Amino acid sequence: MSLNERGDNQFQCVATLSAREALRYTPAGIPIVAATLQHESVLEEAGISRQVAFEMQAIAAGQIAALLERIDMGMPYRFWGFMARKNRNSRALVFHLTDIETISQIQEPTNGIR
Repeated sequence: MSLNERGDNQFQCVATLSAREALRYTPAGIPIVAATLQHESVLEEAGISRQVAFEMQAIAAGQIAALLERIDMGMPYRFWGFMARKNRNSRALVFHLTDIETISQIQEPTNGIR
């Protein structure tokens, strides 16, 4: 099986919604919402604590777009999906959301694995 056939492009991230565009529709009638997610954490790398903070562009389509449109700004959520180019001529990546999980309380991992 080739790398392309396996489909191992999966990404998850705990982040907050920092910006959200208005719901729009594709010519085929599929709802789309673009957003900016913000992540901040302290992780361990090679035995050293590392402060991690970044923003990333995200996009949601279909039922996930409706969900993204309703979630609260500034609250933590676990976002699931895959990474893809913004368009075929771009090198910039966009996080394509496939699921959003509410997080009532974020807990620190006990074994160093998230």
